[in-house]
Amino acid sequence: MKPTNYIQTACLGILLSCVAGSCQKNEADNGLKTELQASFTATPVAGRTNTFLVINNTSGAINTRWDFDKGTGFTMGKMVDTVFFPDAGVYTVRMQAMGKGGIFYDAPAQTIDIPTSDPVAGNLVQGGKFNPGDESKWTIHPISAGVSFEMTNGVMLATGGGWGHAAIYQPIEVLADKKYRLDMVVSGSGATDTWFEVFLGTDVPVANSDYSSGGNRLALNTWAGCGNSPFNGNLATIACEGSLRGTGGEVTFPQSGTIYLFIKTGGANLGISGISIDNVELRGAN
Repeated sequence: MKPTNYIQTACLGILLSCVAGSCQKNEADNGLKTELQASFTATPVAGRTNTFLVINNTSGAINTRWDFDKGTGFTMGKMVDTVFFPDAGVYTVRMQAMGKGGIFYDAPAQTIDIPTSDPVAGNLVQGGKFNPGDESKWTIHPISAGVSFEMTNGVMLATGGGWGHAAIYQPIEVLADKKYRLDMVVSGSGATDTWFEVFLGTDVPVANSDYSSGGNRLALNTWAGCGNSPFNGNLATIACEGSLRGTGGEVTFPQSGTIYLFIKTGGANLGISGISIDNVELRGAN
């Protein structure tokens, strides 16, 4: 057994060592946290369209999460970064700063107003996210009874069957020989004897009539082997028919002017949940 005076001497040595600064508290181990006053700045980048420099100005922050109002929520990011907003709109930017101990603190949100879409990368489709009010950007186009379109819960939903046929469309202005990329998110529980087709035609749609101008660009077709089981994804990726299949949705037009984005579906049974459409995009690709 160690003598008492030895133990006292050892304890005194540890105490003096800690006083000298060689012993430090670990906030995470002790369950402590440093209260942070989180803040950030967002300023336009000169010479770059719709691009902002964002800086986490929080004193004591060791990590950052950003939410740029693009539907992905908070994601880990850099303390200093740039963000590009290709589409016109009002965006609420949020930031969380992390202090020692792994605790995140919210900074006051900031609003960024983008008055015009980027001429190259901006989405030419209006109302493609199907938020409240976006229904005014689309024309619902019945072709034959049995299938209907309705905007609900943030998507455009096609339901029904009975060999009916219906569509939605909108006019879009494009430039000749410019490369664009067509895409949208489609999902469903699995359909029976059903087609889902997208056209980019120059002919003006005629009420209560079918449409085929420009040819089928991207499509699901249960006879071709897609759409008959549950699906959810980018149409440019999961389509099994159409002239743009396998191209990533890239398309050019021989003439400048108005084209009609025409999305139609029909068949025997569109499935229990129908076919939903969201995030419709036609963007410049070069």
